[in-house]
Amino acid sequence: MANTVKIKATDGSDIEFVDNIIGAGGMKDVYFSPDKSYVVAFFRDKQDFNAKDRLQNITDTYRNRIFNAPGGDYWQDLYCWPVKIVEYNGKLGLVCPTYPKHFFFTKGSINNDFLGIKGKEKEGKWYASAKNQNKFLAPEEKGDWFKYFQVCIRISRAVRRLHAAGLAHSDLSYKNVLIDPTTGKASIIDIDGLVVPGKYPPDVLGTPDFIAPEVIATKSLKTGDPNRKLPSIATDKHALAVMIYMYLLYRHPLRGGKVWDLDSAKDEELSMGSKALFVEHPQDKSNRVKIRDLQPSQLPQGDPDKIPYTVCGPYLQKLFDRAFIDSLHNPALRPTANEWEDSLLKTVDLMQPCQNPQCSHKWFVFDNTTKPKCPFCGTEYKGVLPVLNLYSSRRAGAFTPDDYRLMVYHNQYLYQWHANRNISANERLTDEQKKPVGYFVFHGNKWLLVNQRLNDLEDKTENKKVPLNQAVELTDGKQILLSKEDGGRLIIVQLVTNK
Repeated sequence: MANTVKIKATDGSDIEFVDNIIGAGGMKDVYFSPDKSYVVAFFRDKQDFNAKDRLQNITDTYRNRIFNAPGGDYWQDLYCWPVKIVEYNGKLGLVCPTYPKHFFFTKGSINNDFLGIKGKEKEGKWYASAKNQNKFLAPEEKGDWFKYFQVCIRISRAVRRLHAAGLAHSDLSYKNVLIDPTTGKASIIDIDGLVVPGKYPPDVLGTPDFIAPEVIATKSLKTGDPNRKLPSIATDKHALAVMIYMYLLYRHPLRGGKVWDLDSAKDEELSMGSKALFVEHPQDKSNRVKIRDLQPSQLPQGDPDKIPYTVCGPYLQKLFDRAFIDSLHNPALRPTANEWEDSLLKTVDLMQPCQNPQCSHKWFVFDNTTKPKCPFCGTEYKGVLPVLNLYSSRRAGAFTPDDYRLMVYHNQYLYQWHANRNISANERLTDEQKKPVGYFVFHGNKWLLVNQRLNDLEDKTENKKVPLNQAVELTDGKQILLSKEDGGRLIIVQLVTNK
């Protein structure tokens, strides 16, 4: 039976841990508290004054800025943020909350968990490759494609908040993000390496696959050389783009078939650094994936010709182009976390449930064709599909297009952020704004919008008000006013029919 050790945190509070290592990372050994409500992680190596000062700021100043500001409770689920500092036997340690239960495998791998991962953390790497998805994970652990979008939205939102506070994670990767595709939840971990520009330099360069090309290309330069690039907000942006690409497509955006050098170490340095090239670059196809090099378990997702990045829809295609073509070697042009969040949210509104109950992904993004088809299983959508084009008012009586569409499916909800462009689907939503204002149903061979909470809902085509608890039919060309408020939206219905 392991002993329980009682110590004082630097803030004077009592901390206990069971003297039995339950996990070991690259830099720390981890111990449970007796009730397993928190863990204590001790650094193996001695930490200098700067490291201790950084940790003090992370657990105090920066933590307070995020969690003790208005709406701060929202962020508790998106980070595993260290709360206290301890010292014991000459070693510095951190106290962190225990990960929620949904971030641990309940089934693990296939064949009665032959890999023995049941009960272990859902490290993101399990979900970022086709091989892991297709060959190892139990079906109950995989979730559906819609949930992966929710995961990416939460990661983008958490990174956006860090950057808004002037902080960079420095080692953003699937090793330092826990995800749960069965619920769509995500949490950023290993917060203790945060970079504060101009004050705290990074401890590490990052994790392979996610290190920005400029960091790899200049890593041989001496520390202090003005040309050397270190982890920063700009490199976080690259890592975020890579992570989103991998979680949605189960492959890496830069690992193609191009060989730059016969020496494997040099080839790795070039292909991820100064010579990095998008595997789906529309003009330069020299780094295309070589299908003969792939294992059967990596297919079809590992083949960009079978499942190109365009399946993620027009908003994300633009950002992937910026991230992996325009800004791959020009960090100033990289999409921000806020841009990823907005584009992911707009893409979710383009999604349709696949009509094939056996489809592995269950959902797909509308491809803007007259015969929509799931790119994962090939199933064509059959029936009438309403596409709602959203317009909003900049001045009374005048509506302009928002470059925003909402796809309709049975029992889908309509929310205030659909009805008014001045409301965003983010952490600032009030409880009232989170409530649905209407819903869509396919009833009596008709598509209907049922009004739940829209006082201004009006069928502009028929010049009829639509009272609460009444419905308006969605017909081709129908114009429906959702709100008369500033920023209120008008929708124009477009019906796609594929019998």
